[in-house]
Amino acid sequence: MTTAQTHSRVASPALLFALISASAFALSGSFAKSLFESGWSPGAAVAVRIGGAAVVLLVPVVLTLVRHWDNVKRSLPRVALYGIVPIALCQLFYFNAVQHLSVGVALLLEYLSPVLLVLLAWARTRTSPRLLTILGAVFAMGGLVLVLDLGGAQKISTEGILWGLAAAVCSAAFFLMSARADDNVPPVLMAGGGMAVGAAMIFGLGMAGVMPMTFSAADAVFASTQVSWLVPILGLVLVTTVFAYIAGIIATRGLGSKVASFLALFEVLFAVIWAWLLLGELPRAVQLLGGALIVGGVVVVRLDELRGTEVPAREHASGVEPLLVRREPARVVSEH
Repeated sequence: MTTAQTHSRVASPALLFALISASAFALSGSFAKSLFESGWSPGAAVAVRIGGAAVVLLVPVVLTLVRHWDNVKRSLPRVALYGIVPIALCQLFYFNAVQHLSVGVALLLEYLSPVLLVLLAWARTRTSPRLLTILGAVFAMGGLVLVLDLGGAQKISTEGILWGLAAAVCSAAFFLMSARADDNVPPVLMAGGGMAVGAAMIFGLGMAGVMPMTFSAADAVFASTQVSWLVPILGLVLVTTVFAYIAGIIATRGLGSKVASFLALFEVLFAVIWAWLLLGELPRAVQLLGGALIVGGVVVVRLDELRGTEVPAREHASGVEPLLVRREPARVVSEH
């Protein structure tokens, strides 16, 4: 791809859709926290969020199944696994982290997933990463220490840290399951079908008494205003899932997965801004510095990863870019 082509793609309206998508996904923690404070459990919030999104996407999923049945029927077990780990468990663990930590800190913990993938690749191949990747991982881990602010006056929640790291593991699984160049499953089926399976699992665990499932019709406080509980619910389903997913699809098709995956890092910035404006949460200066190091470390790791694919890309010149996506359940541009 020439420099002119790259500039044209970045300057296209798809750039706006990518930023809108990241901003919409970033609202999930703020909406969820308002529900928790009104009596909802994380399991209930996750079940309603992905269950509601599955209902909204039901018709496109059924049509996709009918039209592509011969191509996708063998991939349905993978769609189910996708719904359980990257969608249901990733959101559940992230929302549990949000219960004990600020939204920004919980999301930054989840964003350590690229570093976990570097360590996994190192262990599996026994090949040392390139220097740039090692530096990026060191930056991210150093940023983690600052984000946790272990020497600060506010006591950090060990339980919240563990939930955040568990979300990072599920996010890493999202990378591994989504980065298949030969994937024959349409994105709508992967997302909508995965949501249906994930919601069924969460509801099933709740009905069996394995997972606390507490709902509440009490009013919630959102943006310092008392609102109906339907406001954060509709926000989670329509804004942070369905709308964010559609905007992400448009962005990825216009920008390509490489550029879109970098722009998805803006979700961390947007999450901190939304939590500050809507919940009055603002990390301490040292935590903000740590967040910058984590995001910077992830950028360095991905730059090194993309640099390693430049030679094959030039040789084949097919215009097909490797899929680099994030943990957000209904996401193609890069939660969660």
